[in-house]
Amino acid sequence: MYYGEIKKCDIANGPGVRVSLFVSGCRNHCLGCFNKETWDFCYGKPFTPETKEHIIELLKPDYIEGFSLLGGEPFEPENQKELVLLLKEIKEICPDKNIWCYTGYTYEKDLMQGGKVHTSFTEEMLSYIDILVDGRFIEAQKDITLKFRGSANQRILNLNER
Repeated sequence: MYYGEIKKCDIANGPGVRVSLFVSGCRNHCLGCFNKETWDFCYGKPFTPETKEHIIELLKPDYIEGFSLLGGEPFEPENQKELVLLLKEIKEICPDKNIWCYTGYTYEKDLMQGGKVHTSFTEEMLSYIDILVDGRFIEAQKDITLKFRGSANQRILNLNER
């Protein structure tokens, strides 16, 4: 897996100050995407054990509220194996931090068993995510007044209420 960027003080992709990881690889190719370079699965840097350790260290200060996972597309099948290990470690080492994940796929249609990107890792990955923002970015529904999402069709789902 590759990643495009790690933001150590992100305030745009979830509540409070967050650490955010932008993974590489996306097949959705939404018109108007703000992060087109991450569509390429080999964009950026390789995700290594050192990268994971760096993210864990960035999450430790008390002023960091949580972790946000974006892309590219975290739920591309090629990304799930590595990300489930990262999310599991975050939950074990930093249990007080919440995890947000942004996906262009939809929860019921694409992520559930039988869905377009469901793999043997999907259910476990979802189990570590507190808030899932799902749905493709639709430029015609872009609304800059929406909190933590880019277009009106996207949903903010509290996965702890499942």
